[in-house]
Amino acid sequence: MAAGEENSHILSELTHRLPDGDPEETAEWIESLDSLIQEQGTERAQFIMRSLLQRAGAQSVGVPMVTTTDYVNTIPVDQEPEFPGDEDIERSYRRWLRWNAAVMVHRAQRPDIGVGGHISTYAGASTIYEVAFNHFFRGKDHPGGGDQVFFQGHASPGMYARAFLEGRLDTEDMDGFRQEKSKEGHALSSYPHPRLMPEFWEFPTVSMGIGPMNAIYQAQSNRYLHNRGIKDTSDQQVWAFLGDGEMDEPESRGLLQLAANDKLDNLNFVINCNLQRLDGPVRGNGKIMQELEAFFRGAGWNVIKVVWGREWDDLLAKDRDGALVEVMNTTVDGDYQTYKAESGGFVREHFFGQTPQTKEMVAGLSDDDIWNLKRGGHDYRKVYAAYKAATEFKGKPTVVLVKTVKGYGLGTHFEARNATHQMKKLTLQDLKDFRDLLRIPISDEVLEKDPYRPPYYHPGMDAPEIKYMMDRRAQLGGSVPERRSEHKALAVSDSKSFDIAKRGSGKQQAATTMAFVRLFKELMRDKEFGARIVPIIPDEARTFGIDAFFPTAKIYNPNGQNYLSVDRDLVLAYKESTAGQIVHAGINEAGSVAAFTAAGTAYATHGEPLIPVYVFYSMFGFQRTGDAFWAAGDQMTRGFIIGATAGRTTLTGEGLQHADGHSPLLASTNPAVVTYDPAYGYEIGHIMRAGLERMYGGKHSDPNVMYYITVYNEPITQPSEPEDLDVESLLKGMYLLAPAAGQGPRAQLLASGVSVPWALEAQQILAEDWGVSADVWSVTSWTELRRDGLAAEEQEFLNPTAEPRLPFVTSSLQDSVGPVIAVSDYMKAVPDQIRQFVPGDYAVLGADGFGFSDTRQAAHRHLSSADRGNDELCALTR
Repeated sequence: MAAGEENSHILSELTHRLPDGDPEETAEWIESLDSLIQEQGTERAQFIMRSLLQRAGAQSVGVPMVTTTDYVNTIPVDQEPEFPGDEDIERSYRRWLRWNAAVMVHRAQRPDIGVGGHISTYAGASTIYEVAFNHFFRGKDHPGGGDQVFFQGHASPGMYARAFLEGRLDTEDMDGFRQEKSKEGHALSSYPHPRLMPEFWEFPTVSMGIGPMNAIYQAQSNRYLHNRGIKDTSDQQVWAFLGDGEMDEPESRGLLQLAANDKLDNLNFVINCNLQRLDGPVRGNGKIMQELEAFFRGAGWNVIKVVWGREWDDLLAKDRDGALVEVMNTTVDGDYQTYKAESGGFVREHFFGQTPQTKEMVAGLSDDDIWNLKRGGHDYRKVYAAYKAATEFKGKPTVVLVKTVKGYGLGTHFEARNATHQMKKLTLQDLKDFRDLLRIPISDEVLEKDPYRPPYYHPGMDAPEIKYMMDRRAQLGGSVPERRSEHKALAVSDSKSFDIAKRGSGKQQAATTMAFVRLFKELMRDKEFGARIVPIIPDEARTFGIDAFFPTAKIYNPNGQNYLSVDRDLVLAYKESTAGQIVHAGINEAGSVAAFTAAGTAYATHGEPLIPVYVFYSMFGFQRTGDAFWAAGDQMTRGFIIGATAGRTTLTGEGLQHADGHSPLLASTNPAVVTYDPAYGYEIGHIMRAGLERMYGGKHSDPNVMYYITVYNEPITQPSEPEDLDVESLLKGMYLLAPAAGQGPRAQLLASGVSVPWALEAQQILAEDWGVSADVWSVTSWTELRRDGLAAEEQEFLNPTAEPRLPFVTSSLQDSVGPVIAVSDYMKAVPDQIRQFVPGDYAVLGADGFGFSDTRQAAHRHLSSADRGNDELCALTR
């Protein structure tokens, strides 16, 4: 590769590699444009340029898409709005914020604690947050309803520092950073964790890539609420503060097209481009801001770059021949990082010294002047102009790319150093230098007395700066972040919509997937809560039989349906609508979970409960998006997760990667997920009713859960609900379905899901061929039985003198006679979860190994789940 090609991707491709046949004429055109800008300003110039580009296209003059612009600020100086605040006052308490944020992390790293933290991210990002706090973030009490803000996880110390100045946190709270048990009652979580701080944080973000996805779907969910007439969200903005290194996560960029397609102009990404990731430069040989600009432009976003502070304005105005901009364009990020770790003299020699023109340009500046040429992310005016333009832009989402210095102001040991992300404490000299830079009124004696515990600084609530800060927040609707969980309860108990699940399928056979869909359709018609249900489906609705919902519930599309549907004359026509109820995410499980999270937290985010029901291939749930479900649990999402086509043998033909034999095990690792594996439609009905009552009824002590229900596609005869059904036991995890009728040796058969009919068949074979009387138990949840057992063990361990509580599975089986044999369509480890709580002999059958393509019967024989499994059942009970 030629040297000139190495950095070609960071330059505008408009003229690169094109020959100039008449340089003199070119100069005349450029001179004309310069004159236009001087006389009529940049707005007029923009219109003329756009008109020329449009005309060029009409005349078939090939003009490439402008994916990158020059490495300068997007908003010209003459279009910058007046800064509306008092910059001096805002800078004053920003200094205190930066001090308190760094001191909090430093104190948490003292030898007797050593819990860590991150200093450098907020130090460099404080301006981009403070401009938003003072002028843009709307709180919950704002007439428009308030904004949703996804804070960059590693910047959390700055949010705590602001809450401290606002009086929301005290010194004891600050000293509880990352000590959630030892300082219980005064503890601060390491990052934004709503489950750990349920009145403070709203959105978990530090699992990189999940924040961008969830922010996009939060913005979509806001529009969904508005378009369906549930809540007016027209004046609410969604903000996502992200890192440039974080954008390397595929999830960070993978859903950008949705935001553009839905025209989510209520969404703003702010990417803190400090040019560094955790270990070193993001793009040492390239330019991450240019790369992101091209990527977002290509995805259909509005892009605003904030590269340089106001100190550069005069230099750029003098750059008549473009020499300075050319140096800016061609200097790579690795060098920019090095410049901020060196000195003004170094920058003069190595940056401005690249051309005679740029060297002469700074001849009259001192080295200190050059060192004080700031990056745009540290300039209130530049950041304010970008945010104002972002919130006023219509028709597209906006990304603001802000250039900063990681560790800004922390001293030479921290600023722009490769290791700065992992540096968690300051030396005594660092503290003194940082104090001097920020002009904090703390003496040397105080710092020297205990360098591990430098004091926080608060001038008192009556200080004019604090009054100004509090007044700004009051005008914007209160403190941010804040989480509120009050919402109206939904009346579930008296609903007749569940009755359909009790009827069974009569003479027809129906898989539990179809039994669920019938119930689901009825629930969506419920007058009390039906409109609150949000069906969420990847591109598999027809597989699950949910295409029947298309004509009535319709698919949500903010643009409506602007085409003539090919199946418009069919009963089950595909219909899209701005008021559609179904969120159809396409082939996109990650986006579906993000939509599920946004809908399942609307009770807190908006005070409007929604009931998300996410239906998907069971294999592609927790296995593919487990991290996103973990974040959903952190955010205290509520809703139903339906693992359709469950089991290892009930989905024939699809093969290895479609055969689910382990999803209940994966789901069991998430403490917020309540897992059920029902066999019949009436079981599904009771589970969903109980789930709705727990999550939305307003009476349960722990409503912040998600119900994972597996359903199968193997047709069986769905029985009607037994008159004497033990509903309480069903919900606890197991109930006696079919007691043995005859006399003889006894056995207990435990089965779940689609294996229950196999156990009933085995019961008959055992009785007729072997004279064995076997009871059949329907196990609706191996996982909940295990959790109950573990809880009983823990209770006995902690209270050894109290009367021990028997685990439910133990009490259910203690009077039963004979060996216990368990079977499911999952790997043996699923029913094996309860082994320690089963009295007597316990044997487990299952479907271990990878899945494969074949008939159901062949799969059963091979995996010992049914035909061959019945022989084993017989052998085990002899």
